[in-house]
Amino acid sequence: MSEPELLICVKCRRGIDQPGEERRPGKVLADRVAADLPDGLRLIETECLSNCDRGCSVALRGPGRWTFVYGNLTEEDAETVIHGASLYAGVADGLVPWRERSEHFKRNCIARIPPLESSND
Repeated sequence: MSEPELLICVKCRRGIDQPGEERRPGKVLADRVAADLPDGLRLIETECLSNCDRGCSVALRGPGRWTFVYGNLTEEDAETVIHGASLYAGVADGLVPWRERSEHFKRNCIARIPPLESSND
């Protein structure tokens, strides 16, 4: 089974158009997370998670796991993302117990998507 993935929208500008900005907030967040990425997790920088008005967005997914999308993140929330991703990587089905999630993840879950079942199931 392949490792779980953390997707971070690197095009995110937190819903604010800032012409001339060299590094967008989503890219800054991705770089900060990459510097301390938990073992057993793959980081994927993605072009867009289509959640532009709700801050920087990330998604956690993996085979046989629930997928979660979180928003309202800033480039300063790297530790929150790292902690949440580490907890996610540590559970086989992706369902981190509610009491273990950070307040930010509890209050800013955009979507919770059930695991994709193979056509042979």
